[in-house]
Amino acid sequence: MVARLVVAAPSSGSGKTTVATGLMAAFAAAGLAVSPHKVGPDYIDPGYHALATGRAGRNLDAFMCGPGLVAPLFAHGARGCDLAVVEGVMGLYDGASGQGELASTAHVAKLLRAPVVLVVDASSQSRSVAALVHGFASWDPEVRMGGVILNKVGSQRHEDLLRDALGSSGVPVLGALRRAPQVQAPSRHLGLVPVAERGAAALESVAASAEQVRRGCDMDALLALARSAPRLPGPVWDPREAVGSPAPVPAAAPVVAVAGGAAFTFSYAEHAELLTAAGADVVPFDPLHDEELPPGTRGLVVGGGFPEMYAPELSANEPLRKAVADLAASGGPVAAECAGLLYLARELDGRPMCGVLDAGARMSERLTLGYREAVAVSDSVLAAAGTRMRGHEFHRTVVEPGAGATPAWGMHTPERRVEGFVERGVHASYLHTHWAAEPGVARRFVARCAA
Repeated sequence: MVARLVVAAPSSGSGKTTVATGLMAAFAAAGLAVSPHKVGPDYIDPGYHALATGRAGRNLDAFMCGPGLVAPLFAHGARGCDLAVVEGVMGLYDGASGQGELASTAHVAKLLRAPVVLVVDASSQSRSVAALVHGFASWDPEVRMGGVILNKVGSQRHEDLLRDALGSSGVPVLGALRRAPQVQAPSRHLGLVPVAERGAAALESVAASAEQVRRGCDMDALLALARSAPRLPGPVWDPREAVGSPAPVPAAAPVVAVAGGAAFTFSYAEHAELLTAAGADVVPFDPLHDEELPPGTRGLVVGGGFPEMYAPELSANEPLRKAVADLAASGGPVAAECAGLLYLARELDGRPMCGVLDAGARMSERLTLGYREAVAVSDSVLAAAGTRMRGHEFHRTVVEPGAGATPAWGMHTPERRVEGFVERGVHASYLHTHWAAEPGVARRFVARCAA
């Protein structure tokens, strides 16, 4: 049984990431094997979690993967660990729009049978904190509120007032953290700046979070709370079982190149595990620096990230752009999501990209954000027409396709739009998907690489 707790908050901006990452780093420094998790589709926070623990940050998304996979995926990630810390998303009870508790932090906490620690931004309140905590603790009796951590506390006097107000609430105060600008990670248009872009500064931020948490929290009480979680029944997800019997592959596994580096940081750990289980040799590369695809590349996966921040460098790497275009022209399987879609376009904000797709891309003022239900409208290297998947969009760019483009997905949004591109062996789309929900995607892709 893995000790576990969920770090939640009344709303975004309360300090969940600071506290969760600090807890992970502090417990890891104390010698515990800590498994890091994030509720929802966020890619950036898990990068900080991985830095804090030395293990891959993993997402738990009850919308994209379904409630039934949350506990098995958690157990897979936490295998062999002493403790799991799960960072929530938005406010504790905020889930998929219009679908009740689905995919909320509270929903995931109940699926994991895990106690919740509520992080409260106390910077502008004193006695009112007790009413707020009481409301969150009593709203859903099935959510076990294990304690509260007071964040952005102004002074000892302020802390005394807060603790006094919470004294009769029945929810123990497990920590009080002073305002500390040095622990804050910088943000931009889509959230925090990813770890891969910050280098040593990210390490310093994580270390500062750990020190702040160590000083301000009752670490023994938090660990005891985590260890009070009951046994979590059910299976452990396994990528080999998920893909089933992969199609026969040559004696030498086909090389699938996976883009990484600072420009392409958005990826779920399970994708590489599923590709490997399906028979691929997964080889990472960095489009900012590598001028060639990995030797023997038969397929290419380009996930999400921030190519708009690195458009000059990506454009300047002409040898790699040509290699990607040549692979696509030969019919080689290429799967691209969001940032990958932009990279395959003819241009991004006027700078030449790979030119695989007859489409131009540009930055936009409008944020496109939200969960999506989608159906494949064309046969592709990822899915047969009619395949249904759930995904997530998150971008501030617009892609303008040329005439005659074949779309990838039909979106079940109010406007019932089509989106993405299917061309030869290319599947490119804004839609982020979690392949654990449909492992056949990996099996089909690798089979096409091996063909």
